[in-house]
Amino acid sequence: MWVLERTLLELFILTIIIHTVDTLAYSVRLNSVKSGQVALSFSLFNMFVLLSRTANLFQGPLIGSIIGLSITRGLYPVNDMRIVIFASTVGTILGIILIPTFLRIFEAAIRRLELTGSVPSLVVEALQANNIKRIVRSATRPSKTMLEKLRFREIPKRLLILNTLVTGIYTVGVLAANYSALLVPEQARLAAASSSGMINGMASILLTLFIDPKSAIITDQALRGKRPYGDVKALVVLLIGTKLMGTLLGQVLFLPATEVIASFYR
Repeated sequence: MWVLERTLLELFILTIIIHTVDTLAYSVRLNSVKSGQVALSFSLFNMFVLLSRTANLFQGPLIGSIIGLSITRGLYPVNDMRIVIFASTVGTILGIILIPTFLRIFEAAIRRLELTGSVPSLVVEALQANNIKRIVRSATRPSKTMLEKLRFREIPKRLLILNTLVTGIYTVGVLAANYSALLVPEQARLAAASSSGMINGMASILLTLFIDPKSAIITDQALRGKRPYGDVKALVVLLIGTKLMGTLLGQVLFLPATEVIASFYR
């Protein structure tokens, strides 16, 4: 039983990392508009995205391991899956708390990257003891002033609803597909578990078609001075808020999504 518990703990930690980095991704828009260094900002952030994606590669096998052990022992680990969904909520909240600190560090990193011109060199510098101490000292708490005088009405409501839904689907996609393997005949289990890629692919398509373009338009308009910087702040705050709601929605969607996937393979 300890093997199952250890695997669940590893999965919990990885899920927190993934959703923390995904949450911090939203705040890069603020830095890019404020500094005007859009290409450089996103180039550096690719390093953080790589960390998240690498963690994501290990998530699937860990979920598969839990499901495999559960099949062997005749268990239905629905509570374990809900714990992993809860980890996505924890990761999102952690990301929200870290955003002010992240933006200060990210701004300094952009300046250093412009001088060094090398991400590996920047990483080596960041890992030096003195720089680690500076990073710790730069920790900043979120404040209410960040939310004052923001024009939330200028952000399309449809964008926020879609972001909540897409986040909910993305949160439970891999979990629901793997869990559905417990509900189908043995010969269909592999096919059911493999459908996670299709589900997350659909979520990615919705993100690419309906959320990213509108978010990019608002950001570009702020860069050109056609919108105030506050509109980008409002966009980021609302997207992060709906991402948090999406992880909570994942708790509701999990079992229905599992049943829908299983129905295709029975």
